[in-house]
Amino acid sequence: MQHANRFAMYATNTGQEATELAKRFALDGEPVVVAAGGDGTLNAVISGLAGSRTALGVMPAGTMNVFARELGIPSNSLVKALEVIDQGLIREIDLFSANDAPFVQMAGVGFDAMVIEETKWETKKLLGPLAYLLSAVKVLGEKPPMMEVITKDGRREKGVAVLCGNGSLYGGQFKLFRNASNLDSMLDVIVFKESGYRLVIDALHGIAQGGIDLAASTTYFQTEELTVKSDRSVPVEIDGELLGRFEEVRFRQASTRLRVLAPEHPCATPFTDAVKSLLQWPPQGYETPAIEIR
Repeated sequence: MQHANRFAMYATNTGQEATELAKRFALDGEPVVVAAGGDGTLNAVISGLAGSRTALGVMPAGTMNVFARELGIPSNSLVKALEVIDQGLIREIDLFSANDAPFVQMAGVGFDAMVIEETKWETKKLLGPLAYLLSAVKVLGEKPPMMEVITKDGRREKGVAVLCGNGSLYGGQFKLFRNASNLDSMLDVIVFKESGYRLVIDALHGIAQGGIDLAASTTYFQTEELTVKSDRSVPVEIDGELLGRFEEVRFRQASTRLRVLAPEHPCATPFTDAVKSLLQWPPQGYETPAIEIR
């Protein structure tokens, strides 16, 4: 609020409001729209900015702030995040879509989307990342869907869950997609072959070895475009927010890239940032409603 005289500030009650505001600002030719919130708020704003030349500024104020961490934007200091915006360095990064809904960091079909669907907003605000863990335990006992993944070049894989990464990070500090870059026009895809607790054990083992793709029950590849078909309607998430339930999901690159205000060099190491995030939970000192700043 010390800098409130520099911006026109808008509070939103829903993601749809954030999308409509951002789209209006982009059509008006605003050079920068800043989103204050978590990955869900960012995704809503990005949906409004997609296809425009308006740059996105990020003030991380959510539970995970995965996209901010990916770009090296401080996730534990709004003051430092504002300094990044003031520096004015713009990067153009890849933007993808799932059934025409834009996302910038990650997407999931099946297990992780089921966890998000199961996690209530109130529990997430109370417990933070632990809320997802509790939901995961419940979802692990359910019968998984059977999926087929078909890439643009004809590759076919079968599994029970699919994760797609435009960046390397997932769920905060986990470098799940170790070969990913948001500059290469490619999605990194992990297909899980096993369900239940074997999925979790293999995932943890793979991360410990240096890559989840090293687990025997996963397949990891890169592609420009893919379609996921399921034997039943399953949840789909984009940037950590539930998109809906579908039997078929098509992933492809957007026609234009996203312009983002980001530091030239990351402002903290992932390890340091992770430790600080743990020590500061639950967050103190400020409330974090979804706010778009023009």
